Amino acid sequence: MFTGIIEGKGRLLERRGSGGGMLYRFEADFDLVQPEEGESISVNGSCLTAYDIDGRRFSVDISPESIARTTLGDLTVGGVVNMERALRLSDRLGGHIVSGHVDCAARVTDITKSGDFTLFTFQLDTKLGRYIIEKGSVAIDGVSLTVNDCAAESFSVSIIPHTLQTTTLGRLKKGTKVNIEVDIIGKYVEKLLFAKGGSPVPPTGGIKPGFLAQHGFL
Repeated sequence: MFTGIIEGKGRLLERRGSGGGMLYRFEADFDLVQPEEGESISVNGSCLTAYDIDGRRFSVDISPESIARTTLGDLTVGGVVNMERALRLSDRLGGHIVSGHVDCAARVTDITKSGDFTLFTFQLDTKLGRYIIEKGSVAIDGVSLTVNDCAAESFSVSIIPHTLQTTTLGRLKKGTKVNIEVDIIGKYVEKLLFAKGGSPVPPTGGIKPGFLAQHGFL
């Protein structure tokens, strides 16, 4: 489990095929204090198992599923990624709950400057659009961000200069693919509503006391 607050960046040192997937070796630009073999590290938002840890360097295995669903398969040697070590119970939850299980890859469709801020718009698969809500949370390449506005197949975020500087988001261009993880809480709520035999959202009129009572929340 992660927070979406990036600890630092990493660089891909080596990549090679391994058992139908890939083996990558990374070097972080921050110290891996008290590392544990087999610990989880988020790499561009994807939860990976670190082993052969040596100083700031470690190896990970990338499964065929991860290659198909994320942008990890597109990384080349020298490529820079966002990194975050797994959340500890004593840590501050500065971002939001991020599982490290990427839902899809999305493309940047527009980048607009607005004073010191930069507005990024992303194209999103329609089936995931229902989990994106205005002022809700989303993880983009592992970075916890607040949704500025959204439509059925797109959404935008406004990013501050600090985030652009300390993560890889400052390198994004139109057409660049990024890893997207929608807010996991929305998925659980939807499944609970389906389990009760109802529709995940009321057909008309918004969420009202009658709808909540029908689904056992009142």
